[in-house]
Amino acid sequence: QVQLVESGGGLVQAGGSLRLSCATSGEIYATNTMGWYRQAPGKQRELVAFITGGGAPTYADSVNGRFTISRDFVKNTVYLQMNSLKPEDTAVYYCHADLLVTMMSRREYWGQGTQVTVSS
Repeated sequence: QVQLVESGGGLVQAGGSLRLSCATSGEIYATNTMGWYRQAPGKQRELVAFITGGGAPTYADSVNGRFTISRDFVKNTVYLQMNSLKPEDTAVYYCHADLLVTMMSRREYWGQGTQVTVSS
């Protein structure tokens, strides 16, 4: 059974930093794009950042220059380093992955979500 296991959320003051991790558990053939989304109360889920199978990152305008996405291809893990956090970054953060479970079976997976709260 393939799962995405997230860690690293928490409470931090404005201007602080947090690092989120998302590890792929279970046997897979390969990983394609991995990324992070977030959903604040009363708002739609939005893309934060993603990184392709080739390692190219893309960021939402709201986090560009403050957040850094990276991945460990050996561990099939994606990270989100969040610096200069703002109260408006408060949300549940979800990991997303586009995986090849087998060479012929491609599926999308979501993590369970991790709460990030930034106090002013």
